[in-house]
Amino acid sequence: MHNFDTEIFNISSVQIRELAPVAATTPIQDATMGPFTSFGLAVITITDEDGHSGEAPVFRSYNHILENCLLPILLHSQDIPYGVLYPQLYWAIRNEGFRGPAAALLGQIELALYDLAARRAGVPLHRYLNTTTNSVKVYGSGGGTNYSLEELEREATYFANAGVDCYKMKVGTDFGTRLTEDVARVKFVRRILGNNIRLAVDANQIWSCEEALRFIDLTAGENLAWFEEPVHSADLQQIGELCKRTPLAISYGESERSAKVFPTLVELGVRHLQPVPTHLAGIREWMNVRDLAARQQVEFSSGGYSLYTAALMASAGAQCQVEYLYCIMRGLEVYFQVRPDWKNGRFYLPEIPGIPVRIDWDYWQNSNAITKKSLWTKKNIRKYQPIVSL
Repeated sequence: MHNFDTEIFNISSVQIRELAPVAATTPIQDATMGPFTSFGLAVITITDEDGHSGEAPVFRSYNHILENCLLPILLHSQDIPYGVLYPQLYWAIRNEGFRGPAAALLGQIELALYDLAARRAGVPLHRYLNTTTNSVKVYGSGGGTNYSLEELEREATYFANAGVDCYKMKVGTDFGTRLTEDVARVKFVRRILGNNIRLAVDANQIWSCEEALRFIDLTAGENLAWFEEPVHSADLQQIGELCKRTPLAISYGESERSAKVFPTLVELGVRHLQPVPTHLAGIREWMNVRDLAARQQVEFSSGGYSLYTAALMASAGAQCQVEYLYCIMRGLEVYFQVRPDWKNGRFYLPEIPGIPVRIDWDYWQNSNAITKKSLWTKKNIRKYQPIVSL
């Protein structure tokens, strides 16, 4: 039994390396953003004084938060158990806010530390988390609002042949102004999938409550599994109103950075929670949401960098699923020397220490695929000096 709070991390260096963007399998657009034609990957590597390292995907644009809030504590703390270290890191980002990139960066650091701890212990991360299963269900994701019907059919068929039991597509075309077309596209995909594969939709927050209800009425015969972010994620009143007026499962969570929001979402009637592990202020915050979903008997899934987070999702219930945005994530897999094996609608986790992903950094360095590197040590990061908030 491993206790993360008792782990001691005497960190010697922190490094971020950015890998060259890879073309999307199919450029994808949603209700409010895109099209995304390529996708890059930045990875944080945290190394302790004994040479053990841990890695995680990281936001590439917020080094000032790392340098001013988090690294001064992480690099200059010695012989402190993580249960004591984490509150110092957490409250250091107070003035940056707990609902923005600072919180997500803290979660990304924590995932790298989990990886370090598991590698140091010589066990896969899912075993470090005391999980007996070595696989997790996958649901297919994509179906961009820019896709032609041919592209929709090709992707939906691909996922069906791969054994998933659920496929999620985008709606809210052209900033939500083409609802009738969205309905027709949903009906088209339902015909492709048949009745044995669940179909979910994601509006990326574009509609009002009344517009979302109209969409729900017009797709009532399509047996939708859930409706993701139909209205603005910050408009709790509208979320509650929508949940009261439809039996369809409404899902939220991807836009949140704090676990403290999720009990309110459940109280409002949200029946599917979708926190992204690397978007919250710590992996254990994600675990709090996971456990909340189990207690309240609501659905639970997670997206983000699914190959990295599959080991975490394996610690959830058997019906919980990890989102696989194939059109973007598939291209990035070229960088992974080891990764989960995808078959029969599941990710099967490799029995390697730590996170189930490995990047051959020497190979990609020699291939000139590393576009930027940043390195921090005690020498170039001063000890933490809190800034007074007036």
